Amino acid sequence: MLLIYTSKITPRLKYVFKQICIRILKIPVSFTNVIEEFIAHDSLKMSYGAQPLGSEFFVKSNGLLLEQGLSDIELNVQTWEDTKCFFSSGEKSHLPFDIFSASFYLLSRYEEYLPHVKDSYGRFTKEESLGFKSGFLDQPVIDIWAYKFKAALQAQYPNYQFESRAYSMQPVIDVPVAYYYKNKGFLRTLGESLTDLFSLRFKFLYDRFSVLFGFKKDPYDNFKWIINRQKSIQTKFNVFFLIGEFTTYDKNNSLNKKQFVSLIKSIADYCYVGIKASYMALDSLDILKSEKTQMDAVTNTVTSSARSSFSKINIPTTYRNYIDLEIHSDFSMGYPDTIGFRAGTCTPFLFYDLDYEIQTPLMIHPYQLMDFVLLKHASFLDKKETVLKAISEVQKVNGTFTFVFHNYAFSPNARWADFKSLFNLILETSNDISS
Repeated sequence: MLLIYTSKITPRLKYVFKQICIRILKIPVSFTNVIEEFIAHDSLKMSYGAQPLGSEFFVKSNGLLLEQGLSDIELNVQTWEDTKCFFSSGEKSHLPFDIFSASFYLLSRYEEYLPHVKDSYGRFTKEESLGFKSGFLDQPVIDIWAYKFKAALQAQYPNYQFESRAYSMQPVIDVPVAYYYKNKGFLRTLGESLTDLFSLRFKFLYDRFSVLFGFKKDPYDNFKWIINRQKSIQTKFNVFFLIGEFTTYDKNNSLNKKQFVSLIKSIADYCYVGIKASYMALDSLDILKSEKTQMDAVTNTVTSSARSSFSKINIPTTYRNYIDLEIHSDFSMGYPDTIGFRAGTCTPFLFYDLDYEIQTPLMIHPYQLMDFVLLKHASFLDKKETVLKAISEVQKVNGTFTFVFHNYAFSPNARWADFKSLFNLILETSNDISS
């Protein structure tokens, strides 16, 4: 066990040390502010504060973990070997940076509480992030810092047997629209058909009625393929269905359609099913509660995971609403338009509410890649190289590669021609594929 001595044990300090030591490094950790207890400890130990007690392993604190609320923080990002870091800690410290304060800044999404420019959907953009501005968005810097911390500890305690974790991956299937043509109702089908006709989109019109009369398969109906892929791997897919009301932003099928309900039930037999919170639900606890209640009724279980439409997160409101409804897992933390590490990590972490200064029970599963990003590349080889590069960054730290594909990415549409192969490519990086 690693014993941490600090003059003041705060919720922030406990939160970030547990994330780095327990979840990333698999090192049990405890805290004390009693010097005698620290001296008597005969295993791993370190002090964290303004000055070392003696010659022990010491990391100098910059003070962020002792503060409360938000303040105007001056950040000076510097190069540290093969990565970047901030909060320089001086010569006496065994680490040149206070990685614990830096990690807390990124994990708490401190920068998303501060004033920033939002995009047209009201989202925090990558251009506003410290990672993008400082050139480390493409690295899981917190995990990298954790391993540098581990290496320094190993040098100080060469006889201690450190555990190690293994690389894993976490597939996410997003279903904003289950069917492109079918299962939509007479008026909606009529309206879309007239739009196709007046827009001279005769191929769409032909395909629509070919699907409706059973001559062709709906291009978005790729769920049997998804189930077959799930059967080949032990890691369960996380599938999120949008079941909110039809609006400008959300256009999924209605739960009044028995076929849509049956689809959700059948997927739930094989995969984890969660709720894709509608755009309107992100600003209304009542709407979100209604959607969750409906999903609970469909699956006959308590829905415990969610993904926000358009990956929009209003911090802290969105996460507080999830917590109020006993949603324990979120899969929205990422940038839909770029590959990277929005929170600086590839390890799931608990949401820390900066306003209340508490660690919450909501586990955030940050994703690193969404299928839309790969459309920027014309060739399959470029897409493949991009995917493998992203996976490599996670594998270097034995982290969790979380990726989001939509059900329509597996369609025969030429735009998505390579995506079944890319999805399979990612699955093959796992060690639990059935032979």
